[in-house]
Amino acid sequence: MNNQTHNFKTNFYLAGLSEIREVKIFLFIVFLCMYIITLAGNIFIILAYNFSLNLQHPMYFFLANFSALEIVYVSSTTPKLLSGFLSECRAISFYGCIAQLYSVVFLAGTEFYILAAMSYDRYNAICQPLLYTVIMNKITCIRLIAGSWIIGASNALLHTTLTFLIPFCKSHKLNNFFCDVPALLTLACKDTWLNELIVFIFGGGMTSGSVILTVISYVKIILTILKIHSTSGRKKAFSTCTSHLIVSSIFYGSVFFMYMRPKSSYGSDEDKMVAVMYTVVAPLLNPFIYSLRNKEVKIAARKLFQQILASTKM
Repeated sequence: MNNQTHNFKTNFYLAGLSEIREVKIFLFIVFLCMYIITLAGNIFIILAYNFSLNLQHPMYFFLANFSALEIVYVSSTTPKLLSGFLSECRAISFYGCIAQLYSVVFLAGTEFYILAAMSYDRYNAICQPLLYTVIMNKITCIRLIAGSWIIGASNALLHTTLTFLIPFCKSHKLNNFFCDVPALLTLACKDTWLNELIVFIFGGGMTSGSVILTVISYVKIILTILKIHSTSGRKKAFSTCTSHLIVSSIFYGSVFFMYMRPKSSYGSDEDKMVAVMYTVVAPLLNPFIYSLRNKEVKIAARKLFQQILASTKM
């Protein structure tokens, strides 16, 4: 018990992704490029939505909000990861760890429900096209976005509070590149069965709720598409959903693998690779997945670049 600590002056130490100097320099360049591209890609989608009249639809309203979320999400972990590549000191303060854990869980939970809201939007667009503008009006869209943020904030507050109520009495070295629930639980010097149960019940229930809403929406979408006799009509309907399905699969799969496991499997090097997928790679791919597969976004991009070029010439 003498080794237990709840001391707010205690630092945690992040293991990072590598201890080899040459590898760290290489990874710094790779992740810096990924971070810059992620910011640029998601900022572009926000600008395209705000300055393009042909994108003033609920689908792109959700996409612009999703991109804003991704900017904050990737910024909650990547700057600390990059600084760790350049410095031998990878310490993070007790309060800094609390803030980072809350941010990651908050933003990840919010992302789950924004993805569910986007699937509900696609359901209404394909299955109820005549009522689409009535159902997905501006107030409804704002409520869905606000509800997603509220659910994410509540879930994060619960997990962060319970995680930092436990005493830590081990090395304080987290085998990850950011403060996360699984990594912190491995440092606990008491039984964490309650925390694991909360992760399974509340975290699993929240994420499962989002997945169920998404699955129900897409089952109905697929059934509706199969009734379309025109091949071109089917192709167009599927094309509006494929991007969302790809993004959802990457994010849902990696997060479920990370959290829906017993504590005995926490703290492995595999965890770091999976964490890279949902904190760095997914935000990087999202702008490309949505823009490269979407004709309207391509048109908006062309017009936006033309406007930028015209303004620079003036």
